[in-house]
Amino acid sequence: MPRYANRVDRNHAEVKEDLEAALPGVSIFDAFGAGKGFPDLVVGYRGLTYLYEVKDGEKSPSARKLTNAQVGFHGNWQGHVAVVCSAQDILADMLERSLAR
Repeated sequence: MPRYANRVDRNHAEVKEDLEAALPGVSIFDAFGAGKGFPDLVVGYRGLTYLYEVKDGEKSPSARKLTNAQVGFHGNWQGHVAVVCSAQDILADMLERSLAR
């Protein structure tokens, strides 16, 4: 199995900062580097928890592919997890999930 270097995407910090600015009271745990395909961000808001894998939207789709470990995690996780490129993606996902409840 190929080994991938732990590299944070270029926009990782920006996504966190933008989300904190847009959503007062949000809790963000930076889980980058946790390994085994675990997503980059754990976001808590109004009693709900969301997991997000941050990818760089400026890269080509092939360069944004999930690693084998990430594919495995996403496939086995029984809760919510999504791939995002921006804080706007996170906000849209959170809104969609809250409307679906």
